[in-house]
Amino acid sequence: MPDFRAELAENLDESEWEWLIPHVKRDAVIVVASGLDLLDVGVAIATDNIPQVQIWIDEQLITKPNPEQLGEWNANPQKRFQTLIVQPYVIVQEIANT
Repeated sequence: MPDFRAELAENLDESEWEWLIPHVKRDAVIVVASGLDLLDVGVAIATDNIPQVQIWIDEQLITKPNPEQLGEWNANPQKRFQTLIVQPYVIVQEIANT
């Protein structure tokens, strides 16, 4: 699995909220809590590690964007996110304001 993880790591990127809006409209964005490693989540989703993904869902560590988040991000279109594409999803994690 290390090679697959390295392959996914090459696809890690940073993007602004504006760029993610089309993906939200097609219900393809998954928000990852700040305590999780984006690559760990990407690997688990890509390899269909259902037990691990279900734990994260149950603990609300990976979610769909909620209305409050969408409102906040729409008010700040330059908000930045770490992103990882794992077809058909775009997995995102907020970058803390510095």
